[in-house]
Amino acid sequence: MYVLKNGFVVDSENGLYGKMDILIKNGEIVEIGENISINNAKEIKIYDLSGKTVFPGFIDMHVHLREPGREDKETIETGLKAAVAGGFVGVAPMPNTNPICDNKVVVDYILNQAKELKLAEIYPIGAITKGEKGEELAKIGEMFESGIVAVSDDGHPVTNSMLTRRAFQYIKQFDIPLISHSEDVYISKDGVMNEGEYSIKLGLKGIPNSAEEIMVDRDIILCEAENSRLHIAHASTNGSLRMVKEAKLRGVNVTVEVTPHHFTLTDEEVEKQDYSTDTKVNPPLRNKKDRDAIIEYIRDGIVDVIATDHAPHTKVDKNVEYDFAPFGISGIETAVGLVVTELLKKDVIDLNRMAELLSINPRKILKIKGGIKKGNLAKLSIIDIDKKWIVNKNEFYSKGINTPFNEMELYGKPYMTIVNGNIVMKNGEILG
Repeated sequence: MYVLKNGFVVDSENGLYGKMDILIKNGEIVEIGENISINNAKEIKIYDLSGKTVFPGFIDMHVHLREPGREDKETIETGLKAAVAGGFVGVAPMPNTNPICDNKVVVDYILNQAKELKLAEIYPIGAITKGEKGEELAKIGEMFESGIVAVSDDGHPVTNSMLTRRAFQYIKQFDIPLISHSEDVYISKDGVMNEGEYSIKLGLKGIPNSAEEIMVDRDIILCEAENSRLHIAHASTNGSLRMVKEAKLRGVNVTVEVTPHHFTLTDEEVEKQDYSTDTKVNPPLRNKKDRDAIIEYIRDGIVDVIATDHAPHTKVDKNVEYDFAPFGISGIETAVGLVVTELLKKDVIDLNRMAELLSINPRKILKIKGGIKKGNLAKLSIIDIDKKWIVNKNEFYSKGINTPFNEMELYGKPYMTIVNGNIVMKNGEILG
């Protein structure tokens, strides 16, 4: 049994906003209130959270953990250590592992690995199609029974519209979303960065906004026609978010996420960092107009979720010419700092909105239980909002140190991560 004292608790879902204590026993929240009186104080551990903010546990609903198959890039263990270090109590890994997570056996393996580790929780995402080949539907029903929370062919968009239509029809019976990696690969083929001023200047083949927007539009149309559920992953353009806004106004069941790197950086970063392949991500860093539009859609409430698209790679993979490097940024350990620095401190969002973007909305979309409520298991993300820190990629718990944010000064350091009542991270140290 222990008590968290003097933290500033933020959970609009449960009407909490202010300084209060939280008493936790056997992993469960048993009392929430101001100045909780403690009997048998010698038997109760007290954690003073003065100056810290207590959020319902953050969920990163878009990560790549690489295991099984590419344990040189990341393992479930290193990925979950990175998650709790970054302030996340749970993650939803994409299915593009080797073998692909398109069947019950792989789903069970992932869940069992996470259960043994007792770090962050895992909510697997299953493939839409077998082998992510876009030819026939995967065994979605079987995977749902094993515990998947959504389906996606992230990294390999389903170009066959009829197959996508069938997927929307099929998932309705499970009430799970189809997560769309929105990319027309015929338009984006061989592109390595945003198409525009800097791709011309740097002599690199560009990826136009239309490659993303065409598929966003298609998937909204199919979702609306089938009255199904759609989640747009890593939206990066003004046009994509405008279409989502219009679809929401029509009543389409569509949600959307953006990443910290897309609301922080622009394609100019490729030049600033002298062709560093740590700036290479898909969808690419867009121009200032798109970046500013993303921020406004966050401010206006159109964006539902901030997710990292955590994509760790080895030094060997990234230490090649820009054209040949894999896409991806290792993002789970810098996400909270970027949200605080670029959004909270600049008054784009407030604390309640931060809780929505990182915890409440991801849980609603994926139907995950949580929240700071008496009787619930304690799943909490405790952040030192005003703490300044410098990103040091060599201190990452993730195997992937491919970050464009190295040596950047940020506000907002995760202080404590509590999963099912267990303190798994405190002040940067993994305890789980």
